[in-house]
Amino acid sequence: MTRTSIRRTAFALTAGAALVAALAGCVPLVVGGAAAGAGLVATDRRTSGAQLDDQGIELRGAARIREIANDQMYVSVTSFNRQVLLTGTVGNEADRRRAEEVVKRVDNVRTVFNEVAVGASGSFQQRSNDTFITGKVKASLLDAKDIFANSFKVVTERNVVYLMGIATRREADRAADITRGVAGVDKVVRVIEVVSEAELAGQLRQVSGSAEGAASPAASRSNVPLPPMEPLPSSPSAVPATPTNGVVTSPIR
Repeated sequence: MTRTSIRRTAFALTAGAALVAALAGCVPLVVGGAAAGAGLVATDRRTSGAQLDDQGIELRGAARIREIANDQMYVSVTSFNRQVLLTGTVGNEADRRRAEEVVKRVDNVRTVFNEVAVGASGSFQQRSNDTFITGKVKASLLDAKDIFANSFKVVTERNVVYLMGIATRREADRAADITRGVAGVDKVVRVIEVVSEAELAGQLRQVSGSAEGAASPAASRSNVPLPPMEPLPSSPSAVPATPTNGVVTSPIR
């Protein structure tokens, strides 16, 4: 190969990489419905400050867990909009409470939902199956044309799927129904911040303004206090009288 052709090849590879990076950074992203003329715009409903906080909470929370960990403690920390979900297993109830307490003390944490089980840790096969289920649930949510798939964070632990996010009641019910239909799911737990359509529109305007002013320290400040979630009664479809395929959905919390 001549020196000229080598230079051309290198240029083409560099240009291709730059194009992929540029496309990956484009927002908003239109998902599903473009052919039908009614695509959904995929945007993160958290402010930029909340997104940064969630990353920090997960890192600091995991570090706190490692400080108290023992051979029987396997705890995962997942944060969405400064609300933390703890999953995994511990050897006793005392360790379960300790894990919750250390994570509660992490900066910017609003609420901790402790779903850690007391018992033996899952096998590699179980963890692999959980990862597979998570992928199937995400794909099923993405295939749906009437909800925003990226409004939800999906966590699976021992065939139990946890849905986290900011959504309207209709979206929360729809996402739970879709998840219930995924093979291998034994239970759906919704840890969702339920908002009205008007509240959602206001949050999206806030997120849009935060993105536009990301260069401003005031706009991207990560310690903005937020109101706690309001507990809502479950809808009739949330807990079916006769579970389908053994799957039960918990009330929204």
